[in-house]
Amino acid sequence: MSQIAVLPVHLQNKIAAGEVIERPASVVKELIENAIDAGSTAIAVDVEKAGRKLIRVSDNGTGMDRADAERAFDRYATSKISNEADLFSLHTLGFRGEGLAAIAAVTRISLVTARQNTTGTALSIAGGSVEDIRDCAAAGTSLEVRDLFYNTPARRKFLKSDATENYHITDTVTRAALAHPSIRFTLRADGGEIMLAPSAASYRERIMQIFGKEFVDGLLETTAESAGLHAHLFISAVSMVRTTRTNQYIFVNNRPVKDPTIQQAIYRAYEEVLSRDQHPVYFVFFTVDAARVDCNVHPTKREVRFQDTSLVFRLIADAARRVLLADAIRHPLGPGHSSESALHYHIGVKAPMPTEQYPPPFLQPDQRDMVAEASPEYTPDRLPFIYLGDTFVAFSDKAELIVMDYHAAHERVNYERFLDAVQMPAHRLLFPQQVQLQRHECSALLENKALLHAWGIEIDDFGDRSIIVRSVPDLLQGTDLASLLHDVAGALLLQSEEPVAAEDGVSALPEPLARKKRSLAAQLACHASVRGREAPDAYRLAQLIRSLALTRDAARCPHGRPTQIRMTMETLRKMFRKI
Repeated sequence: MSQIAVLPVHLQNKIAAGEVIERPASVVKELIENAIDAGSTAIAVDVEKAGRKLIRVSDNGTGMDRADAERAFDRYATSKISNEADLFSLHTLGFRGEGLAAIAAVTRISLVTARQNTTGTALSIAGGSVEDIRDCAAAGTSLEVRDLFYNTPARRKFLKSDATENYHITDTVTRAALAHPSIRFTLRADGGEIMLAPSAASYRERIMQIFGKEFVDGLLETTAESAGLHAHLFISAVSMVRTTRTNQYIFVNNRPVKDPTIQQAIYRAYEEVLSRDQHPVYFVFFTVDAARVDCNVHPTKREVRFQDTSLVFRLIADAARRVLLADAIRHPLGPGHSSESALHYHIGVKAPMPTEQYPPPFLQPDQRDMVAEASPEYTPDRLPFIYLGDTFVAFSDKAELIVMDYHAAHERVNYERFLDAVQMPAHRLLFPQQVQLQRHECSALLENKALLHAWGIEIDDFGDRSIIVRSVPDLLQGTDLASLLHDVAGALLLQSEEPVAAEDGVSALPEPLARKKRSLAAQLACHASVRGREAPDAYRLAQLIRSLALTRDAARCPHGRPTQIRMTMETLRKMFRKI
């Protein structure tokens, strides 16, 4: 008896749904793409319970007649392509005919649609089966998706918190709105407006609508064209870099994608001015003939494959490098600044203080005696050291040679100071500073206002996508507050809720809160720590070494990178073949 059988259609559709529909944002993406392909000039997205209960996408596009409305939910039914040649010359966002079938397999769907001046169609589907179809009055298309994964509970339990799922939905709508500035987009969650982006005349105007004028004023704009390729770039000035990869967007032929070629080209342009924990903000709008790019690479259409990746790389990297250089020339520092100071200015960090002016110590006064007793050999006048490159320093410890990454080491020290603090000493700003953010970033920060206040960051809602900062911890004096809040909000939005092993003083907290504290402490520690090319002098280095010795995990920074590498005399003898 044969053991191989063809799976029933409803099970095929559920399997396909597992590839295409990962979370509520996946549904939003598929429905928005259909609305755009239908020629819509206005698209409204409404969600309830982070899309678990309801996702509604309404548009003013061409709509469908009754026959197309019934056929649209069949797998591989599409109006976008008709032959193999079309597959390699795509001019629409959708093309496989899998999206609606996948959604219908794991939800309850209601569709109302009509072509202009015709009778509309109302259609109801549950679990892939049509339950009702009738005539109705309608204009455009409205598609309601309810009870996502109601018939696949194993998938439903893997969804994250409402805040996390709402973040992904907002990100999906943001990417669609950026790619299509002429279309009006509205996003509402549980009745509250999250985004309103009226039709815009340019990419710059659309970026300003979503991120604010202060944000867009910090971007450098340029265009480049070669051999049928066109790139329109908005990249951050070097003083606006982040410590997370948030606000990085790539669009190929108006399709939001993740592309390593373009990403690496952008980073190549910054390679001489960014330290390893810094990341640029960028918006890349790339246009190429549809026949020279393959969009049929990934089930979710997130990836593309270029016919000539080297040409794409050179075009993007050269354009980004030119605009960064032009900005550096336009904004020179005044006379009396050394080239080293200029370099510090351009990578967005403070130049090191003169060695005769010691900065505030790494340690609290009541810790100094304990540290001196634990590591008496580390004193400024007894510590020979040598700097290696931008971030490393070498010195000896008895019978060992130690190479330290001083930024990673300082991060570990500051990380544990934030974790252990019940109430961090704060510096109240003489003039409170207003910072403009995205709405979901403001929400994330305000929802965690009490936790931030315990670390000395006092914030309040200032309306119109703005936060007012009234105080910062002593460790963060002089920090770029806009960059800090962007990174902290990014950490809050992206941090996972999966359990991890306890390793510090927050272990007794409920796990999601403990993970949140660790994630935030790591971000704050990064901003509070010395950067590459900001080398500590002998006094500061001695204190750093002694402080590191007191931490719970001196070998690693909070991101898991080594703080130091030790080479024993035995290792050195082996390397020189003495033994």
